[in-house]
Amino acid sequence: MRKLWNSLSLVGRRRSISYFSKSYTSDAPFNCCTKTHGLLIRPNNKFATTPFRNMDTLVQKPSPIPSRQRKIMGKSQLEEAFESAETTEEMLKAFSNMEGVFEERELGLASLKIGLKLDHEGEDPEKALSFAKRALKALEKDNNNNTPSSLPVAMCLQLLGSVSFSLKRFSDSLGYLNRANRVLARLQDVGVVSVDDVRPVLHAVQLELANVKNAMGRREEALENLRKCLEIKEVTFEEDSGELGKGNRDLAEAYVAVLNFKEALPYCLKALEIHIKGLGMNSVEVAHDRKLLGIVYSGLEEHEKALEQNVLAQRILKNWNLNADLLRAEIDAANMMIALGRYDEAVCTLKGVVQQTEKDSETRALVLVSMAKALCNQEKFVDCKSCLEVSLGILDKRERISPVEVAEAYSEISMQYETMNEFETAISLLKRTLALLEMQPQEQHSEGSISARIGWLLLLTGKVQQAIPYLESAAERLKDSFGPKHFGVGYIYNNLGAAYLELDRPQSAAQMFAVAKDIMDTSLGPHHADTIESCQNLSKAYGEMGSYVLAIEFQQQVVDAWESHGASAEDEFREAQRLLEQLKKKARDASANELHMKALPNELPIKALPLPHKS
Repeated sequence: MRKLWNSLSLVGRRRSISYFSKSYTSDAPFNCCTKTHGLLIRPNNKFATTPFRNMDTLVQKPSPIPSRQRKIMGKSQLEEAFESAETTEEMLKAFSNMEGVFEERELGLASLKIGLKLDHEGEDPEKALSFAKRALKALEKDNNNNTPSSLPVAMCLQLLGSVSFSLKRFSDSLGYLNRANRVLARLQDVGVVSVDDVRPVLHAVQLELANVKNAMGRREEALENLRKCLEIKEVTFEEDSGELGKGNRDLAEAYVAVLNFKEALPYCLKALEIHIKGLGMNSVEVAHDRKLLGIVYSGLEEHEKALEQNVLAQRILKNWNLNADLLRAEIDAANMMIALGRYDEAVCTLKGVVQQTEKDSETRALVLVSMAKALCNQEKFVDCKSCLEVSLGILDKRERISPVEVAEAYSEISMQYETMNEFETAISLLKRTLALLEMQPQEQHSEGSISARIGWLLLLTGKVQQAIPYLESAAERLKDSFGPKHFGVGYIYNNLGAAYLELDRPQSAAQMFAVAKDIMDTSLGPHHADTIESCQNLSKAYGEMGSYVLAIEFQQQVVDAWESHGASAEDEFREAQRLLEQLKKKARDASANELHMKALPNELPIKALPLPHKS
C-alpha cells in the first residue's frame, strides 16, 4: 500500500487555503500520486497495439509469469483502480475487490481514505465511523512500533473524533482527539516525520477539540485550542495571508462568546489590518471584521466607537448588495443608539428596517424587540408591550425551527418585562428559554446564565427557597463553561450567599460570600463596586454568626476600598465607616454583655447582585 501512503502524505505538503478548513479531508491529496507500478503494461505501449501474426516458427512465446509476480501485478492493478476512483460508489466497489486479495492489515490506508471521504460528504456518519474504526485497527496492528506510520494513526483518530462529533457523541470524540494529540506530540518530539506533514493534521485536531469543547460548554478550554490553531497558521502562512486574518477573527469571536471583550479587541484589530492590506477597504471580509469590532466596542461600553465601525460596515455591505447582513447591521446600530440614549434615532432606524422584513420572519421579531427596548427606555410602556406581544406571536411559531435564536429573543424580551417590574412575566419567559436551551448541549453556557437570572428574580420577589436550585445549577454550568474565576460565577455565589442569609444560615452564607469575593477580586479587581458589595456581605454574614473579629476585618476592607474611589464615592465611604463603628461597638458590648449584644439590631444590608445583562 506504499502508493496510498504516498498520496496520503501529500496532505502535509499542500499550501492551499482549504488545508485549514474544518477538516483536512479533501479528496485532492489522494488523487495526486503519479507513481505507477513498474510491471504494469501501459495502454500506449506500441508493441501491445501493433497487429501481427502469431507465427510460432518466427516468434518465441513469452515465458510464463511466475504466480507470485502475477499476484503482485494483480494487487497493484487493484490499488491503481482504487486510487483513480472519484465517487464514493467507485471507491467502495474498488475496495470490495481489494478485500479478496489484500490482508486486513494492508487495508488500513484504503479504509482511512473511504472514511475521510464519507465524513467529508457527511451523509452517512455511521458508515464513516465503521471505516474509521477498521482503519485504526489495521494501522495499529501494522504499526509494529514504526514511528512514521503513526501519522496515519493520528489521522484515523482525528477522523474518529470528527465523526463522533457529528453523531453528538462528545465524550467519545474528546477521547479520540486527545489520543491523536498525544500521537502528534510524540511525532514532533522524535522528529522523524516532516513538520509539513504533521501541521495540517495537528491543526485539524486542535480545531476539532475546540468544536467539541464548545459543544460540551467548556468554552474557556476551547479558547486554548483555538489559540494553538492560530499559532500553527502563523508559522505556516505568510504574514499578511487571508488565512491569518480569518484565524484572528475566529479567535476574537471566541473571546466575545465568553464576554472577554478586552482580549478579543487585539485579535479583531489584527484581522481588520490583514484584510484591509490584502483585500482593500471595501471587501466583504473587512465588513465582517468591522461588524465584530462594533460588538467588541459595545462590550467595552465604548458605544460611539462601536457605532462608527457599524456605519463603515453598513456602507460596504450596501455596496455588495448583501441585504440580509445589512439588515442585521442596522438592527445592531439601533441597539448601539439605545445604549447611547439616542432613543428617537433608534426608533426611526428600526421603523425603516421593519418595512424591509417579512411579516412572520425572525428578523421582524428582532426588530420589534429592539424597538420595544427603545420605547421602554422612554417609558412608553403601552407601545413597548404592544411590540413585545407581536414579537412573541412570531417567535412562538419558530421554536422548533430556530430554538437557539428564539431562546435568545425570549431572554431579551424578559429583560424588558423586568425593567417594567413585571417579574412574573419575566420569570415565565426565562423558564421557556431554559426549556429550549436544555435540548441544546452546546448551549450549556447560555443555560447557566438563564438559570442565574431566574434565581436572581426569584430571590428579588421573595421566593428564596425556589431560587437556590436555580442558582446552584447556574454556578456549576458557568464554571464548566467559563472557568471557576469568571465574574459571572462570582455574582451567582454572592446571590447564593444572600439566599442562605435570608434563610438564617449564616455559615453557609459566609462560605458563598467568601467564594464570591475571591472570584471578584480576581476577575473585577478589589476596588470594583460589586467586589466591595460582596465584601460587605461577607462582613454581614460574620456579624450574624457573632464572629466580630472577622466581620470588622472585612468591613475595614470595605471602608478602604470606598475611600480609594475618592469624592465619587463619598456617601458609600461614610456609610461603610458608620457600619464599621457599629460592628466595633457590638464587639465591645458582646464581650461585656452578651444579652445586650443580642438586643441591638444589625443594620448591615444584604445585597444580592443581578448578573449584568450582557452576560
